[in-house]
Amino acid sequence: MQKLLTVNIILALLVFPIFSFSEQRVVTDATGQELDLPNRVEHVICSGAGCLRLLTYLQAQNLIIAVDDMEKRHPKFDARPYALANPQFKNYPMFGEFRGYDNPELIMALHPAPQVILKTFSNMGHDPKKLQKKTSIPVVVLEYGNLSSQRDSLYQALRIMGRVVNKGKRAEELISFFESTIKELKDRTKDILKSEQKSCFVGGIAFKGPHGFHSTELDYPPFIFINVKNAANGPFMKTSGQNNIAKEKIIQWDPQILFLDLSTLQMGDKAGGLFELKTDPAYQALTAVKKGQIYGVLPYNWYAQNFGSILVDAYFIGKLLYPHRFRDIDPSAKADEIYSFLVGKPVFKEMDRMFQGLVFKKIPVH
Repeated sequence: MQKLLTVNIILALLVFPIFSFSEQRVVTDATGQELDLPNRVEHVICSGAGCLRLLTYLQAQNLIIAVDDMEKRHPKFDARPYALANPQFKNYPMFGEFRGYDNPELIMALHPAPQVILKTFSNMGHDPKKLQKKTSIPVVVLEYGNLSSQRDSLYQALRIMGRVVNKGKRAEELISFFESTIKELKDRTKDILKSEQKSCFVGGIAFKGPHGFHSTELDYPPFIFINVKNAANGPFMKTSGQNNIAKEKIIQWDPQILFLDLSTLQMGDKAGGLFELKTDPAYQALTAVKKGQIYGVLPYNWYAQNFGSILVDAYFIGKLLYPHRFRDIDPSAKADEIYSFLVGKPVFKEMDRMFQGLVFKKIPVH
């Protein structure tokens, strides 16, 4: 009788299991590596530029248990909306240095231990395979991407990260937001005639730190999204990424309107793009400088690209150049609308204060 009861219990469990014997799932990262991860991930760390930004976009920043040293700093300037919206990041333990230079010993000492290490820009810092071997923690590699030529990589990163932290629905909401916003910007300006376009140049673009006015980007996303003529985008120039332009070229182009990426203010009062525009006789000879057509824009290249700031700058530049097509837009209000969706808080005023109140303002240089 006892044997028969035991057999019946076993058969019942096989037909109607009361728990799952599978506590793992397989996630494929950007390198094609298949990783066994827990069904429920509750503790992670984010390694590499922009990684914690994406986790914040996914509304999963509460899962972190430590940060890299970038998040522990108290800089005079900061153009990272995700960090400004989450000052508590500074109170977390540190697991390594910025740009992916992780410390395996610090990681293994964390309590609770991370179940997953999320890693962007895997070619920088600690090699992900070696890190995984040293810590015995799965390392999920992500391609950070951008909003222009590498949008698919960005969307893949959001989807992979979303799957890891069970935020797949939010990942799709983010992708839909980026797509619809870019489409709306392009729709507003898609039929702009060449006769309506003004020659523009953006200087002071950051790249692994601040630069002077000669630093620009030929595929500057805000210009692309709203059909702006970029004076620097000529046939003999490098076509993507940050470029250092010879001063003589800028003088030769003589753009009608200048934009200054305010990251250049980090160089101090006696250096940087604003100082150069005020003091360099060559720049002082530019038509835009003489006419006072210089405007400050939010930095967006700050520990990798801040995608919300790219969109915000596009709305401001669109409003400035094509006011009749953006008459319903208040750039500062639009900024807080975008930041609230992406990072959970309106942080535009805080950033504007940090950058001397020059964001979206005409900049006096005389």
